[in-house]
Amino acid sequence: MELIAEDLQAFAVFARCRNFTRAAEELHVSQPALHVRIRKLEARLGTQLYEKHGRQLFLTGAGERLAAFANDTRDRTADFLRTLDAAPPRPLVLIAGSGAYLYLLGDRLRRYLARGNELRLRTGDAAETLAAVRGGDADAGVTALGVPPDDLDCTLIAKFPQTLIVRNDHRLAGRRTVRLRDLQDEALVVPPKDRPHRQQLERSMLDQGIQWSVAVEAEGWELLVQFVRLGIGPAVVNGSVKTTSAVRKIPVKDLPPIRYYLITRSARDSRVDALRRALT
Repeated sequence: MELIAEDLQAFAVFARCRNFTRAAEELHVSQPALHVRIRKLEARLGTQLYEKHGRQLFLTGAGERLAAFANDTRDRTADFLRTLDAAPPRPLVLIAGSGAYLYLLGDRLRRYLARGNELRLRTGDAAETLAAVRGGDADAGVTALGVPPDDLDCTLIAKFPQTLIVRNDHRLAGRRTVRLRDLQDEALVVPPKDRPHRQQLERSMLDQGIQWSVAVEAEGWELLVQFVRLGIGPAVVNGSVKTTSAVRKIPVKDLPPIRYYLITRSARDSRVDALRRALT
């Protein structure tokens, strides 16, 4: 079976974007042409490479392995060509969520870059971070995880409590700690339903039989904090989130801490190890 380099490149871009429109634009081809190319690649391999759930596309196990192979082939080719013309190595790629960049990585990245190191930054949620590292689109990732996966090297770099944030005039503002039962009948500011933080909070509330409602859904920690400041309702957030004097942060005793991990593939080069030391 012959795999054409152009097909591997096209699939690698599609796997990173997980969106036919964006991938086609990046490859400078039409969306129907890219769709046909991926379908022909599936037929040639005799396996499904992606699935559609709602509006989102997800790689199958075979798709993740092919993306990793495509990116590994790209990197090996680039390494070989560099031996011919002594071209400088490509910058490392780091992927992390907006919260990690805002509240965790800022000073560490500043010191790393100040030493003359090159780094290309990408943003992505936990699922996108894992997929990018597995597929070779990123050399390292930082994200919050409940249980680290066995197929990647995961190093704990930070741990934060989950905290309730309330306005200073809220009934719980004077508490030093709270439990979930203290949120009975509260209307909360929460992330969208598909976010892991929201899903964990809903499971915990359900397990304890606590009734609550949604005051508003907000994307991103900064917007959650802003809605709390406006008096829309309290919110449960990652303890690393920065607030103002108008908002109180109170640890929630019966929620697990948020653990951030640096994630890499097992095969690493010395530059990845240097990045690991800088971020941990």
